[in-house]
Amino acid sequence: MKTIHLVIPDLQLPAEFAAEVSADLALPTLRKLLARGQIQALPRSDSLEACLCDAFGLPNLPIAELSAQYDGLAAGHWLRADPVNLSLQRDRLCLSPLPVQPNESVELCAHLNTYFAAQGLHFCAPHPQRWYLNLDKLPTITTTPLPHVLGENIRNTLPTGENMPYWHQLFNEIQMLLYAHPVNAQREQRGEAAINSVWFWGEGASVDCTSHYTSVSADTVLADIFATAAHIPFTPWQKVWCNTDSQQLMVWTDLQRAVQQGDFAAWRNAILDFEQNYAQPLWQALCSGEISQLTLDLLGNDLASRIHLTRSDTWAFWRQKTALC
Repeated sequence: MKTIHLVIPDLQLPAEFAAEVSADLALPTLRKLLARGQIQALPRSDSLEACLCDAFGLPNLPIAELSAQYDGLAAGHWLRADPVNLSLQRDRLCLSPLPVQPNESVELCAHLNTYFAAQGLHFCAPHPQRWYLNLDKLPTITTTPLPHVLGENIRNTLPTGENMPYWHQLFNEIQMLLYAHPVNAQREQRGEAAINSVWFWGEGASVDCTSHYTSVSADTVLADIFATAAHIPFTPWQKVWCNTDSQQLMVWTDLQRAVQQGDFAAWRNAILDFEQNYAQPLWQALCSGEISQLTLDLLGNDLASRIHLTRSDTWAFWRQKTALC
């Protein structure tokens, strides 16, 4: 029988503004999906990275090594060092993503390599948005995935663990080096934000990915990275859901991007589109028996919950509580 596992970060908004943002939203089908299933708490965390590691049988979060393989880098000890803009907003140090051109990545990484060669550090950028630091051994530090610090105060999310002062000093040195580079002077002339920092994350030793899924569909490259590591077919997120495989994993991050950008109009538009093009056909497929089980993982707002639905749950009209807000 066909099953669907759908992962949605930031469907549940923080309580202080959830009611206002979701007011007057006509989401009858989504609300039924959220209300009528069997709900359980997820054991690890509310992060998409942890959810995917669970789905692919990984005990830790070795995102850097998995994505390094995906980007064609040789086997080794890798740490993501993604390019970002760091800005002071009142009393907060905040990170923002920004578009980076391939030639800018090459120039900036070469500049970092020249300066840090004596320390045995090597930076590379096989993709303009995904930079890496190659190390002799795995660092014994704990980092925070970049998607979870965008727009947030980073003062309490810098690397912790063994040799923590070294990583904080390295973080500061890189800022000074990038800030003074001609690439950023050129970006400033064009009215573009400076590439003035990197964010270290994704530590951990990778092991073989295993999964029972027959296909993965998502709007994020992170899911593609896991699918590739597990040798599972991947397809980009489709405008309208269509079921072609027996056990399908789907990851939808439109709402997460809207929240990170503080664009709640985009959040509303995205969820209305989801209601029509995904919630409604999924509900119909569940009611008709076309799919035997739908599992929804709702991530974010400092919690994570899983909702299991079968065909019999669609008749549980007495379950009225919704997890939307």
